[in-house]
Order: sequence, then structure tokens, then C-alpha cells
Amino acid sequence: MMQIDFERLRSMGLTPAFSQHAFQFAAELPATTGTELHLMRLTEVHRETVRLHDGEHEISARVLARLSRTLAEQESGLAVGDWVLAATDAHAQTWLHERVPPLTSIVRRDADGRRHPVVANVDTALLVMGLDDDFNPRRLERYLALVHASGVLPVIVLTKADVLGSEPGSLEARVAQLLCRVPATVDVLAVDGTDPATAERLAPYLGAGQTLVVLGSSGAGKSTLTNALLGAAVQDTGAVRFHDSRGKHTTTSRSLHALPGGACIIDTPGLRALRPDVDEATLTASFEDVQSLAPQCRFRDCTHHDEPGCAVREGVHADRLRNYHKLLRESRRDTLSIFERHQQLATWKARGREAAVRIKMKRGEEA
Repeated sequence: MMQIDFERLRSMGLTPAFSQHAFQFAAELPATTGTELHLMRLTEVHRETVRLHDGEHEISARVLARLSRTLAEQESGLAVGDWVLAATDAHAQTWLHERVPPLTSIVRRDADGRRHPVVANVDTALLVMGLDDDFNPRRLERYLALVHASGVLPVIVLTKADVLGSEPGSLEARVAQLLCRVPATVDVLAVDGTDPATAERLAPYLGAGQTLVVLGSSGAGKSTLTNALLGAAVQDTGAVRFHDSRGKHTTTSRSLHALPGGACIIDTPGLRALRPDVDEATLTASFEDVQSLAPQCRFRDCTHHDEPGCAVREGVHADRLRNYHKLLRESRRDTLSIFERHQQLATWKARGREAAVRIKMKRGEEA
């Protein structure tokens, strides 16, 4: 049996659509004798416990071993933003029994190709990049590919606009540099995260029931932006290094916060490994310019490397195309079986040995 207090949970981002989704999920669960489950939202994930919110109070809970095993078998896991079913036992300990399948989920892969959920049930991803030395279009394109695969709306937020404000034309130049590399459908906003007016500029994405996630590198200004939207200094912020504008991991874990207007926001630490969980078709779709120009290439099977008559090479920024090829190689590696990975590794080792032999022979001939 499941209980939903919709009015209380609206402040945590519950919508009528997800409420119905949760009821359908609960109806298919096997009957649990004497256990009354309550819908709550997961706000933090720790090593041994999680934090849940019932719309009024935040509660520490433990996860049933059965659920942990099930998620591990599915190559999944709990993420901030998940809606879960929990119950409190006779000893006042709250237990997380079930996770309601998320409607959206942002997932990355690690170096071994394993999937790791970043956040769940978000509507908009604020991709934060500083206009100082944090400015890196290639990294931003990775974030766009990561978000595109999840079906979440991306919005690019360029922070620290005040840093370039004293240099005439520099802000416009950086924005123009970015606009030629990102899809025209993606909004790009340049803001000063410390300015209260920033919340007004982001108001179209902060409607009641909406959930946002802030993504970006350490030192980009994610926590400063989160505090500006919250209207209070809830998240810790720190200084960045002078020589490269990189920041320490001031935010060390993901956390969900309710905003004054009825939306929710998830602050995240910078991702040390940023490999989107995308297949080749999804990746190509996130590079709309590559996808639209490919049919104009002379050859149908054009790889956009060195073929003559390649419309993609002519119409896409060279650095953006190199980034696309790099992401494509990573995506293809992630789809290889273990046997295919071993074969590929053996081929690379053989080529390395052959190259070493050729170098030795050349040196011997020169001697």
C-alpha cells in the first residue's frame, strides 16, 4: 500500500504526471503485509545512508539490501532526484524499499565503460561554464552530448560575466565563439552569478514542479548560481586558482534543494570523468550540424576525415569536428564486448611492437 501526500510533495517537484506514474508502479508491486509505503524524494546519497524529503522534513534512511542488489543487477543505482517508496519500522528507522523508475536520467560512463547515474527526474540542465580560463567549448560539447542522451533540456549559462565586463567586446566575442559551435535550439545566457537579477533571467525554467540540475567543472560558479536562485548562501563556495581559474571541489556531493517559487535545483560537484552514455546515433543527433551536412557529402559512407567532397569538413568548425570524432571513438569502445576489447588491445600492442622494430631498424641503418 502506498501513500502520496501530493500537496506536501509539490514543493519537492512532484507533478500530477509523476504522481500517476508512481501509483501505476506501486500497483504492480507484490503485496507487502503490514508495510505502508510513502512516496519521498531522494535529496542526497551517501556511502551507507541516503537523505529523503517528505515535503516537510528531511529524513535519514537506509536502503534495503534487496533493492541494492536489484539495482546492481540492472547496472543502475540510486541518484539524487529519484522518487522512492520508504517506510519507518518499529525502531523509528526509515528504510528505502523501492525506487520509482525515473522518467529522465542523466548517466555517465567511467573509464571501464560502467554506467553511473548522475541525477534523475530533472527537466532542465544548466550547463555552467565560466567566462574566465574555465571557458572550454570542447568540454561543453561533452556536457551537451551527456544531456542530449537523457532527453533533458540543456541551457548554457556562462558565468562570471563581470570578469569580462571591463574589456570592451570581449564578452560578445566569447559568446559569438560559442554560438557557432552549439545548436541554435540551445539557449545561451551570460550572467553574473552574484547578481540577484540572475534569478529573473532564469525564471522561464523555474516554474513550479520543475527540477533543474547544475552541471559544470569545479570553479565554474555552480554553487554561486545555486545560491543566487535559492536567495541564500546555502551551498559553500570557494576561490579559484589564479593561473587557470580551476576550483577545488567545494561541493563534494550532489544535493537537491527546494526553490522559493516551487521548483527544485540539484547542485553537483565537478565531474572528474565526463564520458557521455550515448550510442553513435544519439551522439550524432547531438551534433546537429554534422547530422544535417552529412547527406551532402560526395560519398554515402563518408567518415568526415580525409574523403574528397566532404560537406561536413567544409561546414563544421575543425576543432568541433575533432571533438565529435573523439566522442564517437569513445562511444564505439563502450559498445564493445569484453572479447572485442581484448582483441582491440592485442591489435594496439602488436602495432606498438611493429613500430618499435621499425624505429630500431631505422636507427641501425642510420648508424
